[in-house]
Amino acid sequence: MRDERLARAAQDPRYRALVRRRGRFAAGLTLVMLAAYFGYVLLIAFDKPLLARPIGHGVTSLGIPLGVGIILLAVALTGLYVRRANRDYDAVTAALRAEAGE
Repeated sequence: MRDERLARAAQDPRYRALVRRRGRFAAGLTLVMLAAYFGYVLLIAFDKPLLARPIGHGVTSLGIPLGVGIILLAVALTGLYVRRANRDYDAVTAALRAEAGE
């Protein structure tokens, strides 16, 4: 019985559209994060003097705030995904579950 409901839900065009939209959005966020992270790693590998430049008259180099920025970007992208999931994806999922009888 449960397998039948799952098969019917998988064939629903709203479910397929949800999976496509969510997958594209997640892939976009993943690409942004990968580009930022690997860009930082490539800067470390190929332009150490740029990252070693001190900020102002202190001892902190440019690499430190850029590294913290990568971490903050990951947190922001996670928040963006959660916000969109709560606003868009959860409503469609709840409607599909209600129709499936769960």
